[in-house]
Amino acid sequence: MKEWTSEEAYAFLQGAKTGLLYFYTPLCGTCQVASKMLEVVAAMNRHIEIGKINLNYAPEFAETFAIESVPCLVFIKEGQTIDSIYAFRSVPYLLEKIQTVLR
Repeated sequence: MKEWTSEEAYAFLQGAKTGLLYFYTPLCGTCQVASKMLEVVAAMNRHIEIGKINLNYAPEFAETFAIESVPCLVFIKEGQTIDSIYAFRSVPYLLEKIQTVLR
């Protein structure tokens, strides 16, 4: 999972791609746990693009995606927002959610 700049995230969206945008802040303890879970998910699904975005450096996305808190995982299909979640629960939950939403 790679850290993305705002420009990379916009290019992903404008390119009508499918994948995940993960919004976090570095001092958020829950975000650190969520990041570890997403690292496992990314290792198991190398074909899915996942962008990790520090919301402190890209605050415009908070309004664009109506982000209420972090961590936030936004599901993008062909450049369009399909769903978003705040409670990551577990790796199996995330894998099932990705399978259900992005397939």
